[in-house]
Amino acid sequence: MKAKQIHDMTDAELQNKLAELKSELFNLRFSHATHQLTDPMQIVKTKRDIARIKTVMTERANAKKNA
Repeated sequence: MKAKQIHDMTDAELQNKLAELKSELFNLRFSHATHQLTDPMQIVKTKRDIARIKTVMTERANAKKNA
């Protein structure tokens, strides 16, 4: 997921996407532990997407606080 796509999302969409990605990360870790994961880089990509979303959410919260 690109940063541009994340910036274009609303706050509610960000919350939903964050929950979805956390669930996906859990499933990926479970698959990795049972040696069923075919692409280990999916874990890294999912973690980065979570970090991007959290960064945008923090930026928006700080902007609201300072406004």
